[in-house]
Amino acid sequence: MAVSRPLAEQIDSLGSVNLLTMYDLPSEDPEELGLPDEFHDLQPQLLSATLRLTAVSSDRIFTGTDLNLYYDAQHPLWHKRPDWFVAIGVPRLYAERDLRLSYVVWDEGVNPFVVVELLSPGTEKEDLGQTESEAGEPPTKWEVYERILNVPYYILYDRYNGMLRGFHLIDGRYQEMALEDNRLWLQDLKLGLGLWQGKYEEITRQWLRWLDLEDNWIATPLEQSEQQRAEERQQRLVAEQERDLAQAKAARMAERLKALGINPDEV
Repeated sequence: MAVSRPLAEQIDSLGSVNLLTMYDLPSEDPEELGLPDEFHDLQPQLLSATLRLTAVSSDRIFTGTDLNLYYDAQHPLWHKRPDWFVAIGVPRLYAERDLRLSYVVWDEGVNPFVVVELLSPGTEKEDLGQTESEAGEPPTKWEVYERILNVPYYILYDRYNGMLRGFHLIDGRYQEMALEDNRLWLQDLKLGLGLWQGKYEEITRQWLRWLDLEDNWIATPLEQSEQQRAEERQQRLVAEQERDLAQAKAARMAERLKALGINPDEV
């Protein structure tokens, strides 16, 4: 990765005393020309939109999408770029005030809890831990997530063949998780992650989506709003039907009273 001269000089001058922060290590890189495809944009949005951690306040959760993840203060330019990850226990905004340019673990003090990689042709071997780094080179994704950051959950999804695999960190090593009906259960989060066939952003296909422990797909904020509006419409309809029935009943009673020679207005 090319490094601008000012940043390289800053690293040389700072050494290991004044560690670099998010502002020194942004995600933008002129040599990386954006997202690989539209799916890599939409799928992470759905993951963030359906993540519900009932035991954690929403302002103490950060989800990152295609954001540089810097993991080694001794090699401050080394980074990985997960397709999606969540860190729990950090402010939603950097230092409570700013949108993040990157995620710098030694600056934040909290490692990601879940990392999701969306497999693409050419990335499968590294994502699946089937390659090893050479001496002096940056470690592979698998090595970073498992051995350096100790990310508890590492999830991989291949949209081309529908493959979903999950790995749970146990005793310092990833163990593959059992897949139940295309669902993985992350007990530490009290959530499931599964393959859902449905429409998101007007596109119908198979998506990776969060579930609650009762096996219900968690709604996006838009779906929640639509559901609330539908419930309100149903409530209005029921109220109107009850009103119409009451009015019809009152009219029938009035007719009966009139037939008996009784003025219903005087009853």
